[in-house]
Amino acid sequence: MREALAGRRFIDVNSTMSGGGVAEMLRRLQRYSRGAGLDARWFTLRGDRAFFALTKQLHHLLHGVDGCGPPLDRVGGAHYAAVCEANARALRGVVRPGDVVTLHDPQAAGLVPYLRRVGARVVWRCHVGTDEANLYTDRAWAFLRPWLETADAYVFSREQFVPGWLAGRRVAVIRPSIDPLSAKNRPLAPSAAAAILSRVGLRAPVDREGPAVYRRGDGSVGRVRRDPTCLCSASPPPADAPLIVQVSRWDPLKDMAGVLTSFAEAGGSLDGTHLALVGPDVGGVTDDPEGGRVFAECAALWRRLPDGVRMRAHLACLPMADTEENAVIVNALQRSAAVVTQKSLAEGFGLTVTEAMWKGRPVVASAVGGIRDQIEHGVHGILLEDPRDSVSFAAQTGTLVGDRCFAGVLGAGARRRVRENFLDDRQLLQQTVLYRNVAGV
Repeated sequence: MREALAGRRFIDVNSTMSGGGVAEMLRRLQRYSRGAGLDARWFTLRGDRAFFALTKQLHHLLHGVDGCGPPLDRVGGAHYAAVCEANARALRGVVRPGDVVTLHDPQAAGLVPYLRRVGARVVWRCHVGTDEANLYTDRAWAFLRPWLETADAYVFSREQFVPGWLAGRRVAVIRPSIDPLSAKNRPLAPSAAAAILSRVGLRAPVDREGPAVYRRGDGSVGRVRRDPTCLCSASPPPADAPLIVQVSRWDPLKDMAGVLTSFAEAGGSLDGTHLALVGPDVGGVTDDPEGGRVFAECAALWRRLPDGVRMRAHLACLPMADTEENAVIVNALQRSAAVVTQKSLAEGFGLTVTEAMWKGRPVVASAVGGIRDQIEHGVHGILLEDPRDSVSFAAQTGTLVGDRCFAGVLGAGARRRVRENFLDDRQLLQQTVLYRNVAGV
């Protein structure tokens, strides 16, 4: 690749440096690409609250639901255009004719025509979608299509996400992936995981517990020092209590409130278990204006729970200042979980599912979007055909807590599935093929 595309730059543009699966993926793929000798660069958009409110509405619409955000009218379109033009001007000193630029998701779609004018080869990559088009997806595509018409290629996570108007154009399906060597996924001893969770208040300490340390990417030793920015917890879960974990953004489509409600209404099937709902610091994700509201709603619901349930439920916002520290806390949570859940109402792919599967954890997840591509029901995890069925969710989760043998079989199948299909080497090879085709070499 280095020889074939010598002199060209490979530039990614997305909306945030941290706080989501796309940012994490770009951080890793950029490092691998630069390590291979490619001139790979990564830029993030600058936008105001109105811009990110509009693009979050587009995000929801592409998922096939109405986010009740700002209208996609002439005023909104003019503001979107102005922000995209300003970002394109900022990139003009970097992008050269022949460079390959990948723009990610609705936030960056408006840069396509500006970058094409300077001679760049432009790829638009969409990480969200729904299997069935409807009035909401039609509204999103009507807004985005004029900006996207001149792109050289388009990338989606699922074939079903590709809109009909792209028929006959260069379209690639590239599923996301994880890095098994990152702080979030590399092996972590049970004693280290226990110490880390104890340090952040998500596990009760035990006698002679070691320090909350981990190995950083540069080989040095890191120590978990930061407390959660928000923690709703009466007391830490006991060290021997089965822990049910969901890690995701505070996004209404991740249905954190639905998980909490289902746990509260489960009755005897989940007696003795504890639930941890964990997401990023709501002030640390710049492109998601809904995060604070969703966390506040979950916290208010938690405060209204009966005392006996509230004692077993825990909400935490993890700090984002140190990405490796944040990642190792998630690693410790997933490895310590009896069951990992992802009760999304809609999902582009669901890398938190992939992460848990890599760690050999039994997963209960909604049969939506890219989660269907990861899990075969009863082989690599449990799929919920109706993500809003709280009774089934609680029952399936309780079954895995109670049947450790079956849970172990699912966990082993899950790890094999990820090793064969969802690691970064596969995605890097697919990107290489796409870039060479786009560049015409």
